[in-house]
Amino acid sequence: MNQIPLEHILALGAILFCLGLLAVFSKRHAVVVLMGVELIFNAANLNLIAFSRYDPEISEGQLFALFVMVVAAAEAAVALAIILRVYQLFKTSNVDELNTLKG
Repeated sequence: MNQIPLEHILALGAILFCLGLLAVFSKRHAVVVLMGVELIFNAANLNLIAFSRYDPEISEGQLFALFVMVVAAAEAAVALAIILRVYQLFKTSNVDELNTLKG
């Protein structure tokens, strides 16, 4: 059975990470920023699983990836709740227009 080389998986993880950073820093819509953060988490998970797969003595990568998925799910739930509340108060989800903490 042919395995995909580790360098290819790491390159894919780097591409996902860069796309996530691009979405976080260039977009103004809060949901797109949140999707960029999720892409960054998925890139980190991909690297953790790849290193765990290519070194059979290390199984902690899979456990760390599971922990990252749990944290990402909780972060997404809290962030979506905040985005909905901000939209109710300010009638916008554009992060550039949110310059006050008062509701």
